[in-house]
Amino acid sequence: MLRINAIKIDAYKKQEPILKKEICKLLHIEEGELLSYKIHRQSIDARKKERIALVYTVDAEVKGDEKKILKKCDPKQVTIAKDEQYSLPKCGEIPLSDRPIVIGAGPAGLFAALMLAQKGYKPLLLERGEDVDSRAQKVEEFWQGGKLDIESNVQFGEGGAGAFSDGKLSTGIKDIRLKYVLEQLVAHGGPKDITYSYRPHIGTDILRKVVRNIRYHLLNLGAEVRFKAKVTEFIIEDGAIKGVVVNGEEKISAQAVILAIGHSARDTFYQLAEQKVEMVPKAFAIGVRIEHPQSLINLAQYGERYADLPILGAADYKLTYHASNGRAVYSFCMCPGGEVVAATSEEGRIVTNGMSLHARDGKNANSALIVSVDERDFGEGVLAGVEFQHYWERKAFELAHDGYKAPCQLVRDFLKDRPSKGFGEIEPTYRPGVVLREIKECLPAGVTEALREAIPQFAGKIKGFAHPQAVLTAIESRSSSPVRILRNSLGQAINIGGLYPCGEGAGYAGGIVSAAVDGMKAAEEIIKLYQPLVKDDE
Repeated sequence: MLRINAIKIDAYKKQEPILKKEICKLLHIEEGELLSYKIHRQSIDARKKERIALVYTVDAEVKGDEKKILKKCDPKQVTIAKDEQYSLPKCGEIPLSDRPIVIGAGPAGLFAALMLAQKGYKPLLLERGEDVDSRAQKVEEFWQGGKLDIESNVQFGEGGAGAFSDGKLSTGIKDIRLKYVLEQLVAHGGPKDITYSYRPHIGTDILRKVVRNIRYHLLNLGAEVRFKAKVTEFIIEDGAIKGVVVNGEEKISAQAVILAIGHSARDTFYQLAEQKVEMVPKAFAIGVRIEHPQSLINLAQYGERYADLPILGAADYKLTYHASNGRAVYSFCMCPGGEVVAATSEEGRIVTNGMSLHARDGKNANSALIVSVDERDFGEGVLAGVEFQHYWERKAFELAHDGYKAPCQLVRDFLKDRPSKGFGEIEPTYRPGVVLREIKECLPAGVTEALREAIPQFAGKIKGFAHPQAVLTAIESRSSSPVRILRNSLGQAINIGGLYPCGEGAGYAGGIVSAAVDGMKAAEEIIKLYQPLVKDDE
């Protein structure tokens, strides 16, 4: 295959006919000599609002000698396509007396279990929450004003927190496993464009179907998946894992346990600390959700001519600012055409998050605006960051003082340090509802100060960002794990052999794809060490 880079096509034009002609032109061949092509990468060049283009990298299969064709081409634009393929490691020699256990059915746990199942290890996947369909029903009931289920909610259950998000699949890491993760998501029902889109997303609606299909595949491969199975204790002897206790009573033996908990599994953090598993506090960020009309973001990012062009989709943004008080302020988990949702996993606390369907066709855009916090804010204790989150989430609950409705304030009033009296043209989407309050009362002073400084600065990058009627909803506090479970070069907890912490909860990932990759790495370490329970020819 020949790889052709940087093919630009005006977003207003029909893409496929032009793309095919451009490929032939750059390769100096006739159309009949182009056997096939596939998109390797697609992005948007919106630097010039008067001419926004889609930019393609494609792999082409041609008739004739590729090397001869290559000699005619610009070497900066046409090369031989070389993609390193991921493959699972060779199995180890140590016999396993028990099947490996994977704790948590988020991206890290699902992909760890998938790797093990594919190699014949018949893993047992334990998830404290419910299957994704039962979970979705419980979440919807809560959003409509019903009771919170502290074990099956936006944070806990099959699919992890990502199942109720925009389903972003972009990541800053570079890893051979990334392509494999995306291909597996497509194979289980995800949209095909996620394998080549510059900013891939899957949407909460499709992601839930994908998660369900991965579970079916795991079962077909000999894995066992158990829901409502909360690990309440770790059986540790002589510095090594020997198994786990489920729901306070059932003991399950295991030589290898993958700990793929999410960043909200606070009770598990406390249990790990009690059992002397080595952890350290980790910096994270807290703040608010901001909502604008999606049409405003489209206009700011694409300009008047392209703002409503379907092929570009709902526009997003990524913003960063370094405040004068030394804190980083940045947008996080931006959800085009989405909604703000209640994401607490504990009673008496308010937590917000953002969510979008695959179509991203909601009226509002929302994003977290979060500010860095560290040990200067919450102290040096291992679980000090957890207590810090507890404190401010409860403050938000008490400030709203109306069930799980969230404190909310208009941007203009937040910037002028005054109460809001009502909403304008932008209606907040948070369910089960909002209450107008001064949100500074549920934010640390340094966070409030940094946000007030950053929002006008962001308006210089996104026109209308400081829209006076834009809505701020508090509090966004679960951006990442407040702890890191220390591990060695073999992926095991540094003082507990056979325990493999991974993913977001362990402090080693920050999103769906990076968590999946980290889960794969944990599974690989077990594969390299132990014999499978089922041989390839069985």
